[in-house]
Amino acid sequence: MDLFSRSWTALRTAVADLPDGDFARPSGCAGWLVRDLACHLIIDAQDVLITLVTPAEKDPTSDAVTYWKVSATPPTGDDPLDALIVRLAAAYEEPRLLKFHLDDVGSAAGRAAELADPRRRVATQDMVLTAGDYLSAYVLEWTLHHLDLIAHLPNAEEPPAEGLARAREMLEKIAGTTFPASFSDKNALLVGTGRRAPADAEKAELGDLAARLPFVLG
Repeated sequence: MDLFSRSWTALRTAVADLPDGDFARPSGCAGWLVRDLACHLIIDAQDVLITLVTPAEKDPTSDAVTYWKVSATPPTGDDPLDALIVRLAAAYEEPRLLKFHLDDVGSAAGRAAELADPRRRVATQDMVLTAGDYLSAYVLEWTLHHLDLIAHLPNAEEPPAEGLARAREMLEKIAGTTFPASFSDKNALLVGTGRRAPADAEKAELGDLAARLPFVLG
């Protein structure tokens, strides 16, 4: 729960600190500018709020790891929902409006997470999880999107080290494998999820695992 808050606060702060010109730069998400990613984070924050007030009576069907679905096909940005995000982001017109809305809804999502009983069962996407597992799954979401945010912004703050470590641990459990110890947590996440291609030296270290990449999460 605490790591959710630290990861989410770091991501929101990174967006809030961006100069206006950076919102028109590419993000690490295919087909999305930084402004589009910021708009997506608003939707994510709304999802957190909705899920935390959607109680479930059934036993959990998923946890923080099985919450994720894995595909081998990287997104192209052509999905209708992805395209909708681009149109929504453009409608804000000014970065300050995006920043305001993300701070407003994002702060509420952060408070809701702090107040949530981690043992309480919640429902989302036809799954039942404990609130603790649901919020733990979002540590991976926040960390990957933080990396997406700064993909072309070399001076921006990186995700918290503990969030990177936890996200790598989750990715390895999802994939049922481990990345070489020589890979930093950041590089394991970028290469493992297809956010960048492995260099030749990295391919050699990955061995047979290289043929299984990427693990596209959704």
